[in-house]
Amino acid sequence: MPEQKDPYAAWRYPAFKFFVTGKLLLTVGLQMQAIVASWLIYEKTHDPFSLGLIGLTEAIPALGLALPGGHLADRYSRWKILMLTTLLMLLASAVLVFYTFFSMNSGIWPIYGVIFLIGIARGFYNPAQSSLWPQLVERKDYVNVSVWNSSMWQIGAVTGPALGGISYAVLGAGWTSLIVCVLIIFTLIAYAFIGDRPATHAKSSEPMMQSLKAGIKFVFGERILLSAISLDLFAVLFGGAVALLPVFAAEVLQTGPEGLGLLRSAPAIGAVIMAAVLAFFPPNKNAGVKMIVCVAIFGLCMIGFALSTNFILSFVLLLVSGMVDNVSVVIRSTIMQLLTPEAMRGRVAAVNSIFVGSSNEIGAFESGAAAKLLGLVPSVVFGGIMTLLVTGITWKAAPQLKKLNL
Repeated sequence: MPEQKDPYAAWRYPAFKFFVTGKLLLTVGLQMQAIVASWLIYEKTHDPFSLGLIGLTEAIPALGLALPGGHLADRYSRWKILMLTTLLMLLASAVLVFYTFFSMNSGIWPIYGVIFLIGIARGFYNPAQSSLWPQLVERKDYVNVSVWNSSMWQIGAVTGPALGGISYAVLGAGWTSLIVCVLIIFTLIAYAFIGDRPATHAKSSEPMMQSLKAGIKFVFGERILLSAISLDLFAVLFGGAVALLPVFAAEVLQTGPEGLGLLRSAPAIGAVIMAAVLAFFPPNKNAGVKMIVCVAIFGLCMIGFALSTNFILSFVLLLVSGMVDNVSVVIRSTIMQLLTPEAMRGRVAAVNSIFVGSSNEIGAFESGAAAKLLGLVPSVVFGGIMTLLVTGITWKAAPQLKKLNL
């Protein structure tokens, strides 16, 4: 594939503008909601394991429904699925508004209920949105569009936690949750302007189980795609420390919700910085080697973060982890779109969601459980070491990925 000459190619497509605007607003809202949920639960329990349960609660429905969601995305209108699942997220967020204003003394289980509903929506939303954006642009611009698609999500991930922490500190949980609902309403408006899009759908006569098997078989048959997805899976599964940030913020770095918001924003700030670089210098050459090296650096950052007791150093390490992670995300996303037939995008996106997307939540549970068993700092150090081990195995076992040029 030739080097991308136009760094702003993605913005020449009006429908893509509405798509990423909605994605940005939704990401900001859900990140703000994550701050509210995690801080409320930690305030009520002071237990890192309860923070790990947040990830598991969202991952169970997201994992369980991803493959059916991918099947539907290949059979029906991806735009309509996007609209309906965003509406479900709005309803879940409205429940949290009611809880924070009127039912704060009813325990923490309503918070987990909201998170579970978001997980249900994600099971269908992720395959639909991942398979919709290639319909909005031309194939020749996939690398550039992948960079901007990732960077807009990361911008939301930067501003969302920071706004969530500040809003929580100034306005409280109730008004912050109400702001989340308003952002999701504007997301629905942006998505409405995209309009329905024709697509090459899978055969309507194909049984669901046969359809799902075809998607799984395709992923496992494409060795480069499987290697890239697996690398990200294990890196996120073992290497993430996001679920434990409330504990690090309160007990190690001696800060409050504002500091927590900044820490959660740090990886996304790094990702946005890297996205600006990748827009002008796309990672086309030696993409596989770059991906493996960046995942290794990510693991080193997690080890350094675990050992740090200085807020600024911790922030910088998280920022660098976001920079290298974004390189991996862009390469994996581009590989997936270039290798996947149009009629199978939803199912492949669903498998990717199971491998990578939900590994964030399973990784959050792993982090909480490991912190309970090993202690806070040793658990994150262990995760970073496991990430380095995974990159070493990938370097030896995936020669095709090492040779990859986009």
